[in-house]
Amino acid sequence: MIAISLHRTQGNWGKMSFASTLYLCPVLDLLLAKVPPEWQPEVRLGLQEALVNAAKHGNQLDPSKTVVVEFSVTNDLYSWVISDQGAGFQPHCKCSDSPEELLPEEESESGRGFCILHQIFDQVHWNNQGTKLRLSKQVKSSKRRQPLLS
Repeated sequence: MIAISLHRTQGNWGKMSFASTLYLCPVLDLLLAKVPPEWQPEVRLGLQEALVNAAKHGNQLDPSKTVVVEFSVTNDLYSWVISDQGAGFQPHCKCSDSPEELLPEEESESGRGFCILHQIFDQVHWNNQGTKLRLSKQVKSSKRRQPLLS
């Protein structure tokens, strides 16, 4: 069983929080509710990666610590801010724009998630402490690519 606290904040932003867990299906379902269906598989993969990182690596799966997700939809821009209560880290991602080079064999498992995030989202930014991640995705712009997953 997972408890999710969900409420509206200022403007177009909503906010939810939940105890650190890897049982993320209900959380992902809520976060994807307004994302167009053709983009949901791709965005689900990216959000799942970010939430697992926050719960597992940030909060060490400590159920007394929470993961907080703020989210917004404005026109065709979808944004999520994911925060954890961990010690933080300094992200060092050397990602390629080429899908063939996204998951090189010699790279450790831990760096692959960062590359996935950069491949899926248009903007990926961490705060200086490495405890807050901002993700953004434009889905309806005619100049944007087609979904990677369908």
